[in-house]
Amino acid sequence: MSQQRRTFLKSIGLAGLGVTLDVNLGLAQPKTTAAAASPETAVAALSGKVHAGGQGVAGVAVTDGLSVVLTDAKGQYTLESNGATEFVYISVPRGYEFPHEQGVARFYRKKEPVKGRFKADFELHKLAQDDSQHNFIVWADPQMISKADAAEFKATAVPDTQKLIASYGANTLFHGIGCGDLVWDHFEIFEDYKEGVASTGIPFFQVIGNHDMDLTARADEGSADTFKKLFGPTYYSFNRGEIHYVVLDDVFFIGAAKKYIGYLTERQLAWLEQDLAHVKAGTTVVVSLHIPPYTRQHLRNKDKEEPMGGVVANRQELYRLLKPYKAHIMSGHTHFNEVLQTADNVTEHVHGTVCGAWWTGPICTDGTPGGYGVYEVRGSELKWYYKAIGQERSHQFRIYPKGSLPERPNDLVVNVWNWDPTWKVAWFEDGVRKGNMTQHTGLDPLSVRLHAGPALPAKHKWVDPTLTEHLFVASVSGQAKEIRVEVTDRFGQVYTDTLTA
Repeated sequence: MSQQRRTFLKSIGLAGLGVTLDVNLGLAQPKTTAAAASPETAVAALSGKVHAGGQGVAGVAVTDGLSVVLTDAKGQYTLESNGATEFVYISVPRGYEFPHEQGVARFYRKKEPVKGRFKADFELHKLAQDDSQHNFIVWADPQMISKADAAEFKATAVPDTQKLIASYGANTLFHGIGCGDLVWDHFEIFEDYKEGVASTGIPFFQVIGNHDMDLTARADEGSADTFKKLFGPTYYSFNRGEIHYVVLDDVFFIGAAKKYIGYLTERQLAWLEQDLAHVKAGTTVVVSLHIPPYTRQHLRNKDKEEPMGGVVANRQELYRLLKPYKAHIMSGHTHFNEVLQTADNVTEHVHGTVCGAWWTGPICTDGTPGGYGVYEVRGSELKWYYKAIGQERSHQFRIYPKGSLPERPNDLVVNVWNWDPTWKVAWFEDGVRKGNMTQHTGLDPLSVRLHAGPALPAKHKWVDPTLTEHLFVASVSGQAKEIRVEVTDRFGQVYTDTLTA
């Protein structure tokens, strides 16, 4: 085996396991018989109607996960479907309610062909209001491993979300996106997740994460069996107002327990190409997946290579397909918060987690509070903020006094978790503006206190602080009696907090 192969296998945790590697595809190859490897190729004729109030709805995208067709003027569709596909489903059009069952989106039918044919109708209900203005939230990594975690989830994240939604008024359109790792390998906890979703009172769309997969599957194709039974397809799209939403499965299971890479299969990319062919260039497209296509974590850590399980290896193909659009990419997985502009038309939102550092305390490993993303849509534009669980919306940063950072002992320190380079962070001493604070890469002081040294969390001792780029420092006067920090986000919203002597 070449050194290059050894390096790759080591990076994904397979060194020494006797796995062979196909150099051209970059995928671990399972040992199967020819018969077992042959897919079911029987073709089924799918047909049906998409209707609302007794009238057919034209132009609705219908798919089996391979092909995409549009309904005709009467709302009818026909689709020759490969037997290897499991569902027929629609991309819910703008102006209609999201079909759901106790909050879990139900936009699909399980294929059950009889004599080579399967009929599936979809009933929609028109919204009573214009949906060009709407909001959505992103729950990344609830990641519950026990009933105790589930109880905390229901006692903290769920009521906080309820309160947040209520604050916008009864007629505000909201939907949610569960951005993967809904549970932590314990599938009985899916029921607790679903109960939490139902309690929010809004429809939720689910993303599969690495901890939502069947770990006993022999290949990626079987790793989503349980998820599909509960939530349907792992990749799909829907529409609300002027926004086209896409959900993808970028967790590629390589056949060994808890081993995976960030990767989008050719089947998904080919489907996405067809899906986007029906979306007008210039449209805002929101893509949700679990593993971030990209983060700067490897640069902060000074690693030689990107982590194979931490970013998407073939993300350039995703960027290529999104090039005609204004795109926002929603992800989780990392347990830190990061906002990136990875292309002129692409903003990536790597979310801090609902569970914080795996339910060990109030913050993530980079100091971001446990929480979720909130997005306000007005036409084709998005505005966003991070909502810390148990805190007011205005809680957007944390101040630390001098001496909190060992490498900057004389500096005031501020953690601005949803920062991006368009934000401004300034400080005032006794009411006098002193200037802009300096961006600094380091460890959040509270995360160090909670997750390092003798204070290791008893629940999960392996939790460590992680480097972040959203720290800011300033050398302040020792005579100042009051220091005020003023943070201005990219939308001009100003947040302030003070530190007294």
